[in-house]
Amino acid sequence: MNNEELIIQTKNLQKKYITDTVETTALAGVELKIKKGEFVAIMGPSGCGKSTLLNILGMLDSPSSGSFLFLDQDISKATERQRAKLRKQNLGFVFQSFNLIDELTVEENIALPLAYLGVSKTETAQRTKEAMERMGIAHRRNHFPQQLSGGQQQRVAIARATVSNPSLILADEPTGNLDSVHGREVMSLLSELNEAGTTVVMVTHSPSDAEYAHRIVNLFDGQIVTENLNVKHHATELL
Repeated sequence: MNNEELIIQTKNLQKKYITDTVETTALAGVELKIKKGEFVAIMGPSGCGKSTLLNILGMLDSPSSGSFLFLDQDISKATERQRAKLRKQNLGFVFQSFNLIDELTVEENIALPLAYLGVSKTETAQRTKEAMERMGIAHRRNHFPQQLSGGQQQRVAIARATVSNPSLILADEPTGNLDSVHGREVMSLLSELNEAGTTVVMVTHSPSDAEYAHRIVNLFDGQIVTENLNVKHHATELL
C-alpha cells in the first residue's frame, strides 16, 4: 500500500482519560491505514473505543500519544486552529442523532458548512440545491427538522455532510435511530457517495450495515483484533 494512496494512517495511537482516582485506556496502540476511496466499517462491543477513535480521526479529539497522519499531515502535532481548518475543508460528519439545528430549515441546515467556508451566496444556493436533489429532499427545503421523518432527517444530515465535497465522511451509527427500511436507504446513499469517490469510515453495531463496507475493522479493549476484507466487494474488484 503506497503512502500516496493513504488518507489516514495511525501508528501506536493511544488515548487515556485520567480523573483524580481512575485512569481509563480508551485506545491502546491502534495501527490503522485507510486508502483514499475506501469504505471502512469499525465494529466492536460498547466501550471498546470505536467512538473515541472516530473522534480522533475527525479531529474532534487528540490522542494521548502516537501519531495520526491525515493526507500525510501529522495531526497529533497540529494546533486546534489547524485542525479546525482541516475539518472544515476535508471532513463531513453523519451522526446517529442527526444533529440538525431545529430553528433552521432543511435548506439552511444543509448550507451551513458552506457559510463556514466563506462560499458565495450564489454558489451556496447552487450547491445546496444539488445536494438536496441528490438526496431526494428538495421538496422539503422549507420544512424544519421536526416536520420530517427520521429517514428524511438523516438524508438532510448526509446532504449537509457532503455539500462541501469532503474527501472523507465519518459516520457514527448512521442508522441507529432508523427503522430497517430507512436504514437501508441511508446505507445505499453512503455507498453511492463512496462509489463516486468519497472515502467513508463508519462506526456501527450492525453486521448488515457493515456489509456495505470494503473492509471491516474489529476493535476490542481499545485495540484492533481483526481486519477482514468484505469478500463480496473484493470479488467484484477482481472481476
